[in-house]
Amino acid sequence: MHIDMPTRYDLERLAAARDPHSVTVYLPTSTVPADSEENQTRARSLFGSALELLRAGENKDSLTAIESFLHELLETPEFWFDMGRSLAIFATPTSVLEFRLPNDLENHVSVSDRFAITPLLRAVTFPNAALVLAISQDGARLIEVSADRPAQEITVPGMPVDAASAVGLDSIGGRSHFGRLQGEEGRKVRLAQYARSVDHVLRPILNGQSLPLVIAATEPLRSIYRNLTGYAHLAAEAIEGNPDELTSAQLAEAARGVLDRIYASELVALQATFEERRASGRASTDLSDLARAAAFGAIATLAVDMDAHVSGSVGDDGALTFDADAGHDAVEEIARRALGTGARVLAVRRSDLPENVQAAGILRYAI
Repeated sequence: MHIDMPTRYDLERLAAARDPHSVTVYLPTSTVPADSEENQTRARSLFGSALELLRAGENKDSLTAIESFLHELLETPEFWFDMGRSLAIFATPTSVLEFRLPNDLENHVSVSDRFAITPLLRAVTFPNAALVLAISQDGARLIEVSADRPAQEITVPGMPVDAASAVGLDSIGGRSHFGRLQGEEGRKVRLAQYARSVDHVLRPILNGQSLPLVIAATEPLRSIYRNLTGYAHLAAEAIEGNPDELTSAQLAEAARGVLDRIYASELVALQATFEERRASGRASTDLSDLARAAAFGAIATLAVDMDAHVSGSVGDDGALTFDADAGHDAVEEIARRALGTGARVLAVRRSDLPENVQAAGILRYAI
């Protein structure tokens, strides 16, 4: 599975972009290279729908430019071999940007003066995907985990066969070549050398990733690897026990439990902070208040219902207008403005929001 998740900068740039011919396309894709033609066929159909919407306008130059961008993607076969679970594409007459995502998103096509970002927020909030490093002195495996697909072991070029071969010895328990390291001290030093070798070959694969990495290992190797890896998204919780005794499917199931607990703890902490701040006027669930707070840069954290759609618009002064003919989603507009002022924005289920509201915001200061 090839993933290139948007960075914070990407989200802000997409949220702020304005062009009268902004095309947004989301489509589910298969991660199996043999399904590349199926991925292209689905994309071709959705691209066709987008171009039809553009043809309803009067700017032929914009239509030609966007059509050229989308055609170029379709005519690049290698692009369709390395897919995530979904593909997000954002095109204007002057640029095209795509992201391969770990979530299963639904088909979506829109043409407006701004990009549709709620599905993207949904994908980056809790991706329901992870990587598992199962490491023991007898070998290491990297497992790809998703919410509803079978676990898949990733081939890692140069992965050490085991700890002993990684340090050039028959056993990590004996003396070193110079006789200086022996016993438990020598074993830990060699395990550290082995762990560093594993971390080195993983770096090209983990580079640019933002998925949680869950370690499956026993002590002391678990702590040794945790202390030396530079990967920023290492999960605090590990999978206990000897990973050699667990199949890829069992490791994936254990990792899903870790992810659930990570997300659950984040939501509990979010709700606790919300209740604490609401007492002092620094939290709100009222859309009008949130729109005004977003315009003033007062929102620190915003959580929105991923399935909410409220037709309306938000003015430059933060005034919220409900209008069935506005053509915009007021909840997404609040999220868009919050992103532009540095807020953390989450797209969650309504049941995870306080009192099942459409949005909840934690404010930097009372307004």
